[in-house]
Amino acid sequence: MSLSQLLAALADGEPRHVTELARAAGHAPASLNALWQQAPAHLRGLLRQRDGFWHLVRPLALLPENYRHPRFQAAVLEETASTNDELLAAVRAGGDIHHRFVAAHHQRSGRGRQGRAWQSRMGECLTFSIGWTFARTQAELGALAPLAALACARALASLGCPAAIKWPNDLVSGTDKLGGILIESVRRDGLTHAVIGIGINFVLPKEVANAASVQALAGKKITAAALADRLLDELAAALEGFAAEGFAPFQAAYETVHRDQDREVCLLREGETVAQGRVLGIAADGALRLAPEQGGEMLVHSGEISLRRPEQLVQAAAPAKPQQCLLLDGGNSRLKWAWVRNGRIVHSGHAPYRDLSQLEREWQERGADIEKIVGSAVCGEDKRDAAARAVGLPVEWLASMPRALGITNHYRRPEEHGPDRWFNALGSRRFTDRACVIVSCGTAVTIDALTADNHYLGGSIMPGFYLMKEALCRKTDRLGRLDGQHYPFPTTTANAIATGMIDAVCGALMLMHARLASRSSGAVDVLITGGGAAKVAAALPAAFTLDKQVKIVDNLVIFGLLNWIENA
Repeated sequence: MSLSQLLAALADGEPRHVTELARAAGHAPASLNALWQQAPAHLRGLLRQRDGFWHLVRPLALLPENYRHPRFQAAVLEETASTNDELLAAVRAGGDIHHRFVAAHHQRSGRGRQGRAWQSRMGECLTFSIGWTFARTQAELGALAPLAALACARALASLGCPAAIKWPNDLVSGTDKLGGILIESVRRDGLTHAVIGIGINFVLPKEVANAASVQALAGKKITAAALADRLLDELAAALEGFAAEGFAPFQAAYETVHRDQDREVCLLREGETVAQGRVLGIAADGALRLAPEQGGEMLVHSGEISLRRPEQLVQAAAPAKPQQCLLLDGGNSRLKWAWVRNGRIVHSGHAPYRDLSQLEREWQERGADIEKIVGSAVCGEDKRDAAARAVGLPVEWLASMPRALGITNHYRRPEEHGPDRWFNALGSRRFTDRACVIVSCGTAVTIDALTADNHYLGGSIMPGFYLMKEALCRKTDRLGRLDGQHYPFPTTTANAIATGMIDAVCGALMLMHARLASRSSGAVDVLITGGGAAKVAAALPAAFTLDKQVKIVDNLVIFGLLNWIENA
């Protein structure tokens, strides 16, 4: 058994006894551990072993070598350059690709529309191609890509995974991409042999921004085989109907799942906007029906055109009024600051309140043209006064607000809400527009929840690492004060304390993430800030981080203040 076969045998997440796995491999059970160590690093942490049984904590996007489907002749490859290339080579060599299905665990040169690369690590993305032969000409297959997208959206919906279509054939959740489709064809013997390549994110790809995944959207475990079955069922039915009647019978169904139906969109070619208007629908040949700003109706065929919502475009903004600001983040033990010139942070620093001489020196060098000093503080009045004395001018200390920058604060008494938590929430929108858990690791650890539609729901507060350790050392005997490190199974008291503290924060983070995910339709990101951010991120289980975006952001409060002064 190769490593790929072992992974495929475990890919459904169900437990398998080592004797069963070893029998299939033709080796002794003890040799499986050595084989598993060859697995990619992002997969090794998923394995769990108990009482002789192996299982993965979540399914992988890998099909078994013997995968079969009643409507297709199936082949599952460990690796190939591209599944599309496999079928294109077959048809160019005179072979029959009608009702052929080829999947691969890894594509070396996967690609999408307009020559873009489709990158994915093993197990993250279900990638396959199907072949279908039509009596129609290539020019008559313009709607084949939208048709395939509709079939995929129907299959995903049947598995509890809501997906929309961004014209012509991207599968999306909001502005996050779930999957893509590439159609290539060869004309031979008076027939058109079409190859339909499909890639769908099974879990969130860690190295791809603005992505969605089947597992995150469905909120339940779905095996790769179950997903492939439903996709092939819907594709076969749709392609048979298309071959007989064209796209017209599918137009209305496409428009019901078309993300931008009746919305304003921009069309770009090579990064330049070439048209803008309201989407009317889709034509029988797959063209986009657009009502441009100047009136009338125009038909747009895909070609080299890209579609974006206006809010996705980075517009050349008018020059902002020059604004020279000093932003202060008054924590419990340290003061942080940032110098802002015309909306950009040009320098930052931090120091304990007992010695703010560095800030005083910087004020002498940089403070002459400062127009305002704005801060957020959770510290006491004496520390706020120390910060004001260091700069010699009054500071506008901002409190939490019932609503700001489109975010609604659901704290029962906003005046009791820590302003650091509020400005962390405001700052988070510079790093994600999705639902997110915001973790701040300072003297206290705060763990807050923000929905994708900008509702701050509140969160929890717990002692920070220093307070936890001090409480243990003061209230217990013989624990000592040595610094330890985080280990899965610590065997010294110092390491046991360090592990317990970090595990407490990780556990609270994961609980809050589960609560927010239960009420969210899309992915939930994690933002971690503060001095202990790196330790917490490193200690999170691989099974948790594999399909989630976890970002470390320094000085998140400062970014919240910057958002406020720029937009309030």
